[in-house]
Amino acid sequence: MALPQVSSLRSSLVPRASLAIAAAALLTATFASACSSGDGGNPTSENLDGRGPITYVEGKDTTETGVVKQIIERWNATHPNEQVTFKEQSNDANQQYDDLVEHMRSKQSGYDVVALDVPWTAEFAAKGWIQPLKDTFSIDTAALLSPTVASATYNGTLYAAPRNTNGGLLFYRKDLVPTAPRTWTELLGQCQVARDNNIGCYAGQLAPYEGLTVNTAEVINAYGGTFVGPDGKTPTVDSPQARTGLSTLVDAYKKGDIPREAITFKEPESGNAFASGNLLFLRNWPYFFGEAGGDASQVKDKFGVAPLPGENGVGASTLGGYNAAISAFSKNKATSLDFLRFLISEEAQQIVASGALPSVRASMYDDPALIAQMPYLPALKESIASAVPRPVTPFYSAVSKAVQDNAYAALNGTKSVDDAIIGMQKGIETAGN
Repeated sequence: MALPQVSSLRSSLVPRASLAIAAAALLTATFASACSSGDGGNPTSENLDGRGPITYVEGKDTTETGVVKQIIERWNATHPNEQVTFKEQSNDANQQYDDLVEHMRSKQSGYDVVALDVPWTAEFAAKGWIQPLKDTFSIDTAALLSPTVASATYNGTLYAAPRNTNGGLLFYRKDLVPTAPRTWTELLGQCQVARDNNIGCYAGQLAPYEGLTVNTAEVINAYGGTFVGPDGKTPTVDSPQARTGLSTLVDAYKKGDIPREAITFKEPESGNAFASGNLLFLRNWPYFFGEAGGDASQVKDKFGVAPLPGENGVGASTLGGYNAAISAFSKNKATSLDFLRFLISEEAQQIVASGALPSVRASMYDDPALIAQMPYLPALKESIASAVPRPVTPFYSAVSKAVQDNAYAALNGTKSVDDAIIGMQKGIETAGN
């Protein structure tokens, strides 16, 4: 899903006289002076000691247990003077993004702590919309899975607290392949089993949308390729490693190891193909475990889960989830900081994990009670431990489009792998200009 670019609001009135221009400039300067602190009006330096009620903003809580509401109720029970109100957005990621951007651009203080989809974090940080978590605002991340911390970091500075995470898993037919493959070579080498059983070998989410960016990134990262440098702007995808990774997908598609129809698959279609017994291997998210094991599934009790394959071992899952950040325009940042620390605490993360959301704390993946509830947790822990965030860049939507457009062209044969990689490189370069 490519994220929308929201245009800035501009006045349609154009001053026509020098006097009007000067008056407008004076008015603007006066207003800025009145609103600024002694540091020149940098909002990240203001209201650092502010305490009081705050608002937490996140997309619709679709968990059966109401994870967000449980966390907030637990906090509110012990913070009578610093109550948290939950502003629940829609379930549509585009609408969530647009809502947050509108509030940040207008510098509204009503959103104190905001949940950001992982790829948005760098953009919000680069634009100065969220509070850097350093110096007196630092948080202890020692107990967290390191890739989740990396997803909340931009230009070497932490800007958010990982709230929950996610990672890709390999679902496989354990009745046909008793041991899950650890490498791409092993996986593709077992496709004869699929042919012998008249089913497809491997599929993921290869339609031209955000899922294709994720699937492409995973195989390129698995072979050591990258997309952008540490600055989030310099393209790095034009490399032998990236070509090898993309070639793995493209060659498998050309050979039929990836079924023809797979380039139309999003999550529902790919899941249906596996649950109906028509695939040997499927890349999907942990939520699919429940669907594959449901009564309507043709593979109930016949499948297993494992980390995604790599070049020489466990691969490089794309990291998902939410990061929670303090708005630079919040009036009560001290309370917001304490709430961030609570979100990553063992108490709050136990609620997250019990709600079947992947926790950011490593210890949750070793809890026997949770493993009994979610048997995929050991595989998911291994997957997340080697996961890679989506390209950390303030221009993510444009970068994602460059990746998915060129990967799709390589899969459907309208571009060679070499031309597709060059296209990604040029697209990423243009995105940063």
